[in-house]
Amino acid sequence: MIINKTHISNSHLFAPSSLAVSPELPISTSTPVDSSVKPKRELAWCIAPTLLISFKYAWAGLYYAFITQRNFRIHTIIGTLAVSLGVFLHLAWIEIAVIGVTSGLVMAMELLNTALESVVDLTVKQSYHELAKIAKDCAAGAVLISALTAVFVAGVLLLPPLFARIQSLV
Repeated sequence: MIINKTHISNSHLFAPSSLAVSPELPISTSTPVDSSVKPKRELAWCIAPTLLISFKYAWAGLYYAFITQRNFRIHTIIGTLAVSLGVFLHLAWIEIAVIGVTSGLVMAMELLNTALESVVDLTVKQSYHELAKIAKDCAAGAVLISALTAVFVAGVLLLPPLFARIQSLV
């Protein structure tokens, strides 16, 4: 199989014949793509026609996670408190940014975990499957690692000035 610079050849090797990529779609890595060529999207169920609608879908996902996922609410609250504590303690802006980024990554991992769990549940329905368990457990483990990392980062950045502030009051 040879991949041409401007076209995918042997697209039937990438996907089943019913989902084959059209060979006339350019995927050049070195030359600009002709903007008059529109990709065929007949397999897409719903395409956001505008950027605003794309943001609407993203907000709907955030809203769903916040309303239905206890852990997402916990991560949101703790992240907000950590950033607020950093501002209160007059940390450098870069330190506050690091706390914000790590908190945001935990929330993003929680969203991915929720999405993966939903897809797995859709696939296996009400039955048990060992591979579904592995997928869900690994996604939850990824959230756990990111949360522990965020706790470590926040602890390293927040605890010394917090203890200093407490000692100055005593």
